[in-house]
Amino acid sequence: MAWTRVLLLSLLAGVLLLNFFRETQGAAVRDDNDDDKEATSKGPLSRVFMEAPDATHFLKRRGRRSPKSYAEMIAEVRVQRATSERRREYYEEQRDERENYAEEQRDEQNERTSERNEQYREYSYDGMYSRYPHHRPPH
Repeated sequence: MAWTRVLLLSLLAGVLLLNFFRETQGAAVRDDNDDDKEATSKGPLSRVFMEAPDATHFLKRRGRRSPKSYAEMIAEVRVQRATSERRREYYEEQRDERENYAEEQRDEQNERTSERNEQYREYSYDGMYSRYPHHRPPH
């Protein structure tokens, strides 16, 4: 029960402090520019909202159907080319790794097969005949 009182008192103190310091500005250092003086004289809304002609100009300039400038098109093409180049290099690297892995597996399999065949020949060769029928001497 005592901890709820402590919690409520600390919350009440926090709300009172926030209400008291609501009107003060932040701790940032101010510049002594004319633009800053105009912005502070109009209030904080002037920093958030722009004037109507500026807003319409911005919307006209950046409309969905408005044509892009040449620099924007070139920048987009450059980004697309870089992306496709990275993608191509990635897939080429993956393909090379797969090919190397397959080649190693194939070499190991061939080596195991040749060893197995050699062991079979050594085991089954009794010394009487040569390994292959066409090497046998005629009777």
